[in-house]
Amino acid sequence: MSYSGKSMIWIKALRMPFLTVTVVPVILGAVVACREIGHMNWFNFLLTLLGGCFIHLGLNLCNDYYDHVSGNDEANRHPTPFSGGSRVIQDRLLPARAVLFASLMFFILGAMIGLYLNHVLPGNVILWIGVLGVCVAVFYTAPPLSLGYRGFGEIFVALGFGPLLVCGSYYVQKQSLSIHPVWASIPVGILAALVLYINEFPDYSADSAVNKNTIVVKMGRENAAALFSVILLANYLITVSCALMGWIPFSALAVVVTLPLAVTVIITLNKNCYMIQELLPANAGVIKLHLISGLLLIGSYLI
Repeated sequence: MSYSGKSMIWIKALRMPFLTVTVVPVILGAVVACREIGHMNWFNFLLTLLGGCFIHLGLNLCNDYYDHVSGNDEANRHPTPFSGGSRVIQDRLLPARAVLFASLMFFILGAMIGLYLNHVLPGNVILWIGVLGVCVAVFYTAPPLSLGYRGFGEIFVALGFGPLLVCGSYYVQKQSLSIHPVWASIPVGILAALVLYINEFPDYSADSAVNKNTIVVKMGRENAAALFSVILLANYLITVSCALMGWIPFSALAVVVTLPLAVTVIITLNKNCYMIQELLPANAGVIKLHLISGLLLIGSYLI
């Protein structure tokens, strides 16, 4: 196999398009701090962004490996671009041990950046945020916790891609913590969890077969679709309330322009929760919602 062919296989394995779920909260935390202190430490920002991406890539590979070990991805007969793993193990493009090794390497690289930032910054805030973040990334699928297999996946994704990343990035810039980045992190954290949530619908049969008790498996597809709709609409209510209370910039109300897309996602999901191909526009729509809403929120802090 050519070098370029091997590179494309690793790009497929890493699922790099999903890195927007990390990039948005890291930028958000930095701009919240920048709004308060009036400047940006660009070197530390780039290290934070790189470290966060390394941990996310380690998470993606770790998930692939342990979903292979559990038989989850093998049981999935209808993978999509958004669910069912990267398939590099199932399609025999990469050996499972290579995926696990690469996962460990990315976790180590992310940890090294975190340790450096913890060394140059006061206290051990980055250390503890990093330890918690890596633990969530590893034990999302890895035993003995296997959080995603016990129905806790969305909670820890919301925590990891919301408050942990936003507050960590904020601390790197301001070298102190406050409630401000926490408020800012809530909308992006919820949307990150909803990206995971909606991707569980196509995986229903495979997850059920290996006792991966996601919310969709526990509640059934129709009830899970209804709950998804409530959470997505509630996220707008939370964002608007925070803006009106002055906890985030008033200009963050601009996120309501994404409401038509959210309504389209809700209608598509509730209509096609038993379908796979018909549901794909909704899967893509939630990723767009996270990216657009995140950028609008970032922009509100830059105004």
